[in-house]
Amino acid sequence: MDGMVRMLAAMLLAGAAFAQKYDGPRPPKADLPYIQQADNLIPTEAVQAQEQKQKRDTLYVIQGAASSARTPLASPIFLFLADKIAPEKLAVYKLEVKNGRREILFGRKPPKPVMVNVNPVEGKLYKIEVVDSLDPGQYSLSPEGSNEVFCFAVY
Repeated sequence: MDGMVRMLAAMLLAGAAFAQKYDGPRPPKADLPYIQQADNLIPTEAVQAQEQKQKRDTLYVIQGAASSARTPLASPIFLFLADKIAPEKLAVYKLEVKNGRREILFGRKPPKPVMVNVNPVEGKLYKIEVVDSLDPGQYSLSPEGSNEVFCFAVY
């Protein structure tokens, strides 16, 4: 009887795991965050920020005043298929628009990243959720220690 109970428990656990299989949209490219809007995935704008040293500060500049990736959602959700970039190393920063370009200054008082939750979905697929509401503006999702940035706009 004890073996029968174990077998039944194992079957129930296997059924529960199978029932939770993810069946939503999947990013077509690895290491590129996609904004999820229902079943649509919008690729973020992948660019290299130009680094400019200013005494003890570093200014990172992105050409263009606005990102081509836009969302009306104040708390966007991103789907991310990890390969070379660790999803827990991604941080969201608000960008300033000056002189027709986007920029962010890291110096004596570094900017605070926006709080995000990173949750595994299935295999190497992750969901990155912005915790607080974002004001309209320009943002980047940036891997720690890299000039690679994934830009998006909230409108």
